[in-house]
Amino acid sequence: MPEFDPSATGAPVTAQRMVDAGFREMANAAPVIVWVTNPSGYCVYLNKRWHEYTGQTPEQAEGYGWLDATHPDDKAEAERIFLDANARQAAFRLEYRLRGADGVFRWAIDLASPNFGADGAYLGYVGSVIDIQDRKAAEQSLAESEERLRLATENADVGFWDVDVVRDRLIWPSRVKAMFGISPDAPVSMTDFYEGLHADDRERTAAAFAAAIDPMQRALYDVEYRTVGKEDGRVRWVAAKGRGLFDEGGNCVRVAGTAVDITARLKAEDALQASEARYQALFEAIDAGFCVVEVDPDAFGGRADYRVVEANPAFYTHTGFDRGVFGKWLREAVPELEERWFETYAHVARTGEVVRFEQGSDHLGRWFDVHAFPTGSRDRNRIAILFNDISARRNAEMQLRALNDTLEARIEEALSQRELLAIIVERTEDPMQILDRNYRWLAFNSACARDYKDLYGKAPTVGQSLHDLLADKPADLAEALAVWSRALGGEAFTQIAEFGDPALQRRGYEMKFEILRDADGEQIGAFLMGRDVTQKLEAETRLKAAEEQLRQSQKMEAMGQLTGGVAHDFNNLLTPIIGTLDRMQSRGVGDPREQRLIAGALHSADRAKTLVQRLLAFARRQPLQPVAVDIAKLVTGMADLISSTTGPQIRVVVEADEALPTATADPNQIEMALLNLSVNARDAMPTGGVLRLSATAETIGVDGPGGLPGGDYIRLSVADTGVGMDAATQARAIEPFFSTKGVGKGTGLGLSMAHGLASQLGGALTIRSKLGLGTNVELWLPVSGAEPPVPAARPVADPSGARGVVMLVDDEEAVRFTTAEMLADLGYEVIEMSSAEEALRQARLGRKFDLLVTDHLMPGMNGTDLAQELRNERPHLPVLLVSGYAEFEGVAPDLVRLAKPFIKDELAERLAEVDPPRNSRSTGA
Repeated sequence: MPEFDPSATGAPVTAQRMVDAGFREMANAAPVIVWVTNPSGYCVYLNKRWHEYTGQTPEQAEGYGWLDATHPDDKAEAERIFLDANARQAAFRLEYRLRGADGVFRWAIDLASPNFGADGAYLGYVGSVIDIQDRKAAEQSLAESEERLRLATENADVGFWDVDVVRDRLIWPSRVKAMFGISPDAPVSMTDFYEGLHADDRERTAAAFAAAIDPMQRALYDVEYRTVGKEDGRVRWVAAKGRGLFDEGGNCVRVAGTAVDITARLKAEDALQASEARYQALFEAIDAGFCVVEVDPDAFGGRADYRVVEANPAFYTHTGFDRGVFGKWLREAVPELEERWFETYAHVARTGEVVRFEQGSDHLGRWFDVHAFPTGSRDRNRIAILFNDISARRNAEMQLRALNDTLEARIEEALSQRELLAIIVERTEDPMQILDRNYRWLAFNSACARDYKDLYGKAPTVGQSLHDLLADKPADLAEALAVWSRALGGEAFTQIAEFGDPALQRRGYEMKFEILRDADGEQIGAFLMGRDVTQKLEAETRLKAAEEQLRQSQKMEAMGQLTGGVAHDFNNLLTPIIGTLDRMQSRGVGDPREQRLIAGALHSADRAKTLVQRLLAFARRQPLQPVAVDIAKLVTGMADLISSTTGPQIRVVVEADEALPTATADPNQIEMALLNLSVNARDAMPTGGVLRLSATAETIGVDGPGGLPGGDYIRLSVADTGVGMDAATQARAIEPFFSTKGVGKGTGLGLSMAHGLASQLGGALTIRSKLGLGTNVELWLPVSGAEPPVPAARPVADPSGARGVVMLVDDEEAVRFTTAEMLADLGYEVIEMSSAEEALRQARLGRKFDLLVTDHLMPGMNGTDLAQELRNERPHLPVLLVSGYAEFEGVAPDLVRLAKPFIKDELAERLAEVDPPRNSRSTGA
């Protein structure tokens, strides 16, 4: 701003002339601010109103000091406009915010005109300042009100129209244009209005409009008419209302009003009329509800009652009554029925009057169109009732009436709902945002700002573009543009995706995009409603994993059940085979060649027995004898056997601390499992390598390897440096009969057996493997804490002499026969029974025996229950329980068990445990 030079030619004289005493007195009396400048723009005078309004002193305000009272955001622009106008010596008009004496800024308008002398010389400005704060507030309020009205009418399906009668100009928004089949952006005129009217409605509609603009009538323009779409040719029904606006001379200058498309409503009315016609047809065909009732006008001391004596099927359908009401008095049969029904029918019976009425029943929840009239002789008090269920029609009429009666109220309600909606949107936890077609934010709620801050470290501002906000995050920007470009391209859709800077956090959102349009239907942006579904997605992921684990568990359980059943049957088949071959071998049956054949057969049967044991181990039904086992001693003791089995190309390394605690295990089964795992390791190292056996003590927390619960375990590891397994092979490694060794080179049961063994012992089996590096199979066994048992002296059977009577129970004849022969060889007299029920019956009939040898699983009663029943009667009865399918849950621990298949020596060993030698035979059952 240039400084004022008081010595400039003519300036002091001009200023003095413009602000002489007379001018000051007039200016100070003015109700507005008055100011004067010299030709350079220097303010030489401001009237008293300026100083009162702003609180500035003359010294502060004159010159260019008046600018200091201007709002900081408006100061630069105000100065520019003023200097530019002064340079052009032109009038100007300027709106800016002016600080009052109270420090509050208010809007003001500054109007100034250039002042020229008689000789045409420019003397400066004379201007005035007027407070327009109230006008500004009113304009803002009006704009907000118009916007609310626009939103309300859009949601109320109401279109506005405005006719400028003076200029013959028609204003239709897109909604009204649509009622005349005209595109939103097409121009319209009164010609379009009249030509768009149906020919049959044009004359009366034009007459109604003429009456509305007639100064003498000034009638309400209220008419329903049909339109024929200009572009689509469709016929629509429109209800229009409006009033004319007249000037002081009585001339109509404008007509404004509303229009509603009532095509659907009239179609509904037509449908209603058709429905009534159908009801009439049904009535004529006796498809309507029909009944004859007998009325007792004074059944209950003046209160009427009636009962149905005739009725068609539709009567029950329409009323919902049970057919049991027939012939019963209704007050007793349907006590909830309203009193008005009884009163109406009693009136017909008394007067003989024919009545037709519509009436509803709260109890039945229905409305009926009823025609009641007397029938038969008057003394019988019978009337016929013909009726239809009109509930649907009544509801439609009530809804239509409510729609017409409450239109204005609904508009007001919509406005208040909009305000309430704004509060709800702001306070909801779901992020919401609107972008225009240039990717600039038009609006967003606080939840949206919060999420942007959490995900990207910064929140957007209204007017900011998405490109600017995420300019420093190109990957995140690309993610956001991928969805917003679809929405801003005109697509409404729902999508679930993850967003966020990985360095901060990522969240999953369910996003619903909607198109945002203006009043003419043009897209101006897109609206996004989001919902944070991060936890839901994580839960779904966990659920899928759990379902997959469950499927695998169910699969393995089913295979285990199948395998266990097959193994049980095999044991039953092997028992007579092995028993017979053993007896033949022990008796030396045949020549040397036949003896070799018997030995070979027995060897093959033993191999089959081992295979069945592996099947039972996989099925978790292998008979186990878990004890406290010194794992370090067991592993060290197997080193030589494993070395000889794997061959000279494999270096066997054993690592086991002698101070390891004992583990709960079956030593025989553990040895078999280690041997199988070692053979698998050898086969995985065809060119040689290192096989490492190690045992360590481990303490694990919750959710340990293989799903183990927390606790103390011994980890028994068999690791090789072989070819390893890929992920697909590793996933199937413990499946029974799955093998990668080729046909005839393995049973595919080694790992599955080890897995079943570990599970039975309360532990787990885990596998870690990588192609080209090797495989590590780990058996996790629970720590026992007890000392290993000291081997007891093995009892030896004494077959000499008579041992007593054995009751032998087995449902398999071959197994029973072979076992009976073994028992006979051992000196026993044998009573054979094919079922537990028969054995129990014989015992209770007095059959004498000294010892019970019974199969465990049999049809009907099992061997365990048989033993319990007999021991209830003979507590000290010796019992040997035999099974090839060791389901021993619930079996008393004092019952000695023998697993199928077995040979005579094994049977003798078990019998020596339960039946010590005696010198006398049994004398009672």
